[in-house]
Amino acid sequence: MHKAVDEMAVKETFRGYPPEYGYDFLREAISKYYKSFGVEIKAGEVFVSDGAKSDCGNIVDILGDNTILIPDPVYPVYMDSNVMSGRNIEFISGNKENNFLPMPDKLEVKPYVIYLCSPNNPTGATYNKDQLSEWVKFAKNSGSLIIFDSAYEAFINGDYPHSIYAVEGAKECAIEICSFSKMAGFTGTRCSWTIFPNELKVGEKSIQKMWARRQATKFNGVPYVIQRAAEAALSEDGFKEAMDNIEYYMGNAKLIAELLTAKGIWFSGGICSPYIWLKCPNDMKSWDFFDMLLDKIQVVGTPGAGFGEEGEGYFRLTSFGSKEATIEAIERLRKLL
Repeated sequence: MHKAVDEMAVKETFRGYPPEYGYDFLREAISKYYKSFGVEIKAGEVFVSDGAKSDCGNIVDILGDNTILIPDPVYPVYMDSNVMSGRNIEFISGNKENNFLPMPDKLEVKPYVIYLCSPNNPTGATYNKDQLSEWVKFAKNSGSLIIFDSAYEAFINGDYPHSIYAVEGAKECAIEICSFSKMAGFTGTRCSWTIFPNELKVGEKSIQKMWARRQATKFNGVPYVIQRAAEAALSEDGFKEAMDNIEYYMGNAKLIAELLTAKGIWFSGGICSPYIWLKCPNDMKSWDFFDMLLDKIQVVGTPGAGFGEEGEGYFRLTSFGSKEATIEAIERLRKLL
């Protein structure tokens, strides 16, 4: 970033408005990143933006009037952005019985716009390849479009797909959104990317071209300095530092999981996600549990009810903090629960 700032201070290397779709150097770096886990993405299919949240909310600009299908519980932006756009929304239930990983087997076969998030915010639950294959098969059979939020893919451990494009046929029915905020701590600097495959079409119309027109009309691009920082985050040294940070946070998650296991409290997440999604003890409601933790031990988390009706009675803890603070919170929880 220092080098890029220095370039911007000199007339000969100053840059004005960036390309709406991202500088080529970053689009190429993201394409190379996908190759690291066995997925082929062309640089021209990569669209750099100022945050996954922005793209999740703005993508409704190019959608038709198909029914929106949203898992419950899930990241609120999916629902709120579609409510503000006057869309017809249906929900598919995530719950303890399906490990908060809803599947399409009981859905009516009709065109939907389907939002999926894996690893999931808030539950931490992660689809395996067979499960994603079922969603892709349903989307292709029904003429649906999947919007796949993979903002937390860098946290994945084990044999879980880092991208929906690890599934054959997904490029014909899915858009993928990813974020530097979760991978490399870009909160506040704002940078993300979305993949629009060349194969993704409605009839003969390219969805990629629709998004390109939308971005050229309503977006002025991500600043050069930020894109150079994102490129550095995907370099060998930068990515190693990012993974070291993720390992640190996942160490915190392991400590939280060990406490809940010892206390016999059901939870998901904490393996491929920085979030621990727990069942509130004694059938407490989410906000009652929040109030108890705040009042009695001054520990805070996020009430599950804020993520949808199916989140009532659950609670999200995060491993995004120092190890010292996490251990202190765990000791307070150990005495209370």
